[in-house]
Amino acid sequence: MPAPRLPAFTEPASLPRRRVLRAAALSPLGGLLATASPAEAHSTSPPPAMPRNAVRAIGPWEMSSLDPLRNGYLFSRMQVTETLVDFDPDGTPVPGLAARWNVSADRLTWRFLPRADARFHDGTPVRAGDIVAALNRARHAAGALARAPIAEMLVDGDAVRIRLTRPFSPLLALLSHSSTQVLAPASFAHDGNVRTIVGSGPYRIVDLEPPQRFSIAAFDGWRGAPPAIREASYLSVGRAEMRALMIEGGQADLAYGLDPGTLARLRRAPNVRVHAVTVPRTTLLKVNAGHPFFADTRVRQAMSLALDRRGIATAILRDPQLAATQLFPPSLPGWHDAAIPALAFDPAASQRLLREAGWAAGSDGILRRGGDRFAVTLRTFPDRPELPVIATAIQEQMRRVGIEVRVAVGNSSDIPFSHRDGSLALGLFARNYGVVPDAFGAVAQDFNGEGGDWGPMGWHSSTVSAALAALPAIGDTSDTQQARALRSQIAAVLQRALPLIPVVWYRQTLAANPRLAHVSIDPYERTYRLTQLQWQS
Repeated sequence: MPAPRLPAFTEPASLPRRRVLRAAALSPLGGLLATASPAEAHSTSPPPAMPRNAVRAIGPWEMSSLDPLRNGYLFSRMQVTETLVDFDPDGTPVPGLAARWNVSADRLTWRFLPRADARFHDGTPVRAGDIVAALNRARHAAGALARAPIAEMLVDGDAVRIRLTRPFSPLLALLSHSSTQVLAPASFAHDGNVRTIVGSGPYRIVDLEPPQRFSIAAFDGWRGAPPAIREASYLSVGRAEMRALMIEGGQADLAYGLDPGTLARLRRAPNVRVHAVTVPRTTLLKVNAGHPFFADTRVRQAMSLALDRRGIATAILRDPQLAATQLFPPSLPGWHDAAIPALAFDPAASQRLLREAGWAAGSDGILRRGGDRFAVTLRTFPDRPELPVIATAIQEQMRRVGIEVRVAVGNSSDIPFSHRDGSLALGLFARNYGVVPDAFGAVAQDFNGEGGDWGPMGWHSSTVSAALAALPAIGDTSDTQQARALRSQIAAVLQRALPLIPVVWYRQTLAANPRLAHVSIDPYERTYRLTQLQWQS
């Protein structure tokens, strides 16, 4: 469906785009891309020699673990591993390792028949028992299936049978998540930990050097058409400008995670082709609503009103259309609600709400209430290179309404860790609501109970919980009136309460070697689509 027209914004005279850029440039973070932080200590050495026609992919993401529960997405993206169910570009479920499936009339029992010709890279057949073992692992708290109401999963002859305690329409979407990828028994050590990756996809692992790199080759036992690209590699490169230099210098063929300024330069380079697609990801402020400064909804609303989203989107992302008007972007049909009043930029209204909440400006311009000075720390990380720059712009915009924000740039793990130990005040990150084609999984993970690692903190809504409990039982038709009403109810509560404050939406970009044909970006960020590529002469 076409994306709704975004509401027009009035360019604020008080904070022009050049002011945002200057704030970022003058901040201590302005030199971030010239000085590696601990989180950027990835490889910057040249990639190992590869065959001339091998495709070399680079990105900011490390293999921090071989376990699919924690880091399996890199092997899914490079098409080494498979899941039981796959999805086409339109978000329709299609066979993966399952050749077909059916569901009982009461929608409680699902039966999946694995492909008879599926083989692991060690030559052994993919059996129903291997799939059940993988799915049971994914029921761990860190896995996608932890949120599914599964009574049991077992081998049923040559098939896999899953019995639910209640109807759950997002099941197929969760079965496509990378945490459910199926590995051969040879992948596991005696203690059950993953020691290597033996998958069943069109490519097999040749060299594995965690946390930075691995190389792959076409699997001769693949049941499908032989891919034109016979060899490829992935290298983790922490610094965005190094990734840009590598794609420009011919040391890489696919480069992910580039900052907007670099992309503007690469678009003019004759030896690079830039691809872009809007994905269902939102850059947002995670607010600890249990913190005494943020417990009052008026304070969170005031912070939202202080954000010049259009200025940030224009000056940093080079695209004003990416200014977020609500949490769920237009690329998330069914969840984006065009009828919700858009989030606005109004510093005067922001200051009025802060006064109503009991805050008054001190002699230094920073707000005070009783003995408390409104000074907090915002945590972020450079894996997505625009995040520290956006954090700097937010720091300046909050200062203008009397809130002092200290920006701490560290590792991406800092935010979930500080969520769990209660020390987080503010976190800035980009949340992907399309990690599986049905956004219910990510939304339920974030907003059920007291909130997940990437969801709200110290905030709960019985209305949201009730709507999330009701949605899976509606059925497989995502566009029913009842489902639309429940999703709109969730979006409206989040827009009012703002336990997460949306900042900008996201456009995934990729810089590629122009000699590669059929390059495209998966909007669900599940695969690099290597099997579609071929070299042009």
